[in-house]
Amino acid sequence: MLIQEPQQDTKRNWQPVIQAFEAILGKNGVVRKREELLVYECDGLTSYRNRPSVVVLPRTTEDVAALVKVCDRYSIPFVARGSGTGLSGGALPTDDCVLIVTALMKRILDIDLENQRVVVQPGVINNWVTQAVSGAGFYYAPDPSSQIICSVGGNVAENSGGVHCLKYGVTTNHVLGLKLVLPDGSIVDVGGTVPEMPGYDLTGLFVGSEGTLGIATEITLKILKTPESVRVLLADFTSVEAAGATVSDIISAGIIPGGMEMMDNFSINAVEDVVCTNCYPRDAEAILLVEVDGLEIEAAANSQRVEAICFQNGARSVRIATDVEERLTLWKGRKAAFAAMGKISPDYYVQDGVIPRTKLEYVLKTIAELGDKHGYNVANVFHAGDGNLHPLILYDNAVPGALEQVESLGGAILKLCVQVGGSISGEHGIGADKRCYMPEMFSEPDLETMQWVRQTFNPKELANPGKIFPTPRTCGEGANASVSKQFESVEQF
Repeated sequence: MLIQEPQQDTKRNWQPVIQAFEAILGKNGVVRKREELLVYECDGLTSYRNRPSVVVLPRTTEDVAALVKVCDRYSIPFVARGSGTGLSGGALPTDDCVLIVTALMKRILDIDLENQRVVVQPGVINNWVTQAVSGAGFYYAPDPSSQIICSVGGNVAENSGGVHCLKYGVTTNHVLGLKLVLPDGSIVDVGGTVPEMPGYDLTGLFVGSEGTLGIATEITLKILKTPESVRVLLADFTSVEAAGATVSDIISAGIIPGGMEMMDNFSINAVEDVVCTNCYPRDAEAILLVEVDGLEIEAAANSQRVEAICFQNGARSVRIATDVEERLTLWKGRKAAFAAMGKISPDYYVQDGVIPRTKLEYVLKTIAELGDKHGYNVANVFHAGDGNLHPLILYDNAVPGALEQVESLGGAILKLCVQVGGSISGEHGIGADKRCYMPEMFSEPDLETMQWVRQTFNPKELANPGKIFPTPRTCGEGANASVSKQFESVEQF
């Protein structure tokens, strides 16, 4: 575990800064005690920790703007944080920084059912949006597995996906407009209340920028009508490869499920041990969860076609759930899969590379081989429909050197994803965790162009410094040499 002891207090006189923050928020809005700061040392990627110098808790856009202006005046770096559920170190504090936590900005500001939009503050929990509109027959489509705790602001920063991103898209497809506080403290509005706005798509640029361009303080979301009919199919297979082939065949048949997820035997048993759905067959090598929705006649027809394709690929059984409670039970295990890993392993290290669906069989087989070579079990639970993998490398962090070894294995998996035409991240973001692998996917001119964009919005590099892009200090020649060496054994595709 990498724990960086803070050296901030020796570098800066914080007294005038604290006084300025307290003048904006009051004493209760500023966290300064050393023991209280421990809570904010990391996000969901707990292997990396660094204590912030100060934590501030704004409630309004004006609060955020005033705080950022203080940071700009004193040239203090700042990092925005929502619920702290991110898995790439995107909200990891940097040295000598202020952590701006938006958890108290949790108001739903406006619900406009006629125009199918909702305006929220960034601290609103993802699932609250659907709860607020479900009684009127609407829902918010992006649904990360952590949706009962992750915040919309964090979803915007990382461009989060979820089970239903295959058919309905990720966060960027559901954000109409944003109110932003830029790194100099100015407030701007981008996008609007309709899907297509003239001018540059600054909304699309900001979504997924991981806090490096500013902080979203109001978010206008698109909501959808609840489908007339929804059916969830659970198919179990005697091999992961057969389940992977089924995924490709379903899409090739012209069927776009609302969601299509795969879990391997490790994941199945962990979930049954913890959640006890009594739905997942423990002896299956893999299961597929396929949700079809739409009009009743459409959902029924697609359900039959999916069932037939599953059996053609060797499925032992196919269970179809049509009522709400049964559907929720089938999804409950998938949503709890990450947490359930604690039942079978003290720790896990997760990545989220993306691959073409047609390479699924090959990549899953190669990941198993890489796991065997490195001496670690790898559980697979992922968005099979769009090829967004979530390999969970199981290990014990108490064993000296184990973290470094699983990081090496994780890097090999990311390199494999790029080799077959994929990406190093589908929804978790780059953050501090994957920045050294950006050159594997992008050329120097590519990265330089991205830096130009960041410099335009963030010329002093105060907003979330050290994230996304590799630097000599974080990704030096020695680190790159080590990375290159570990990949030498990976089969070229």
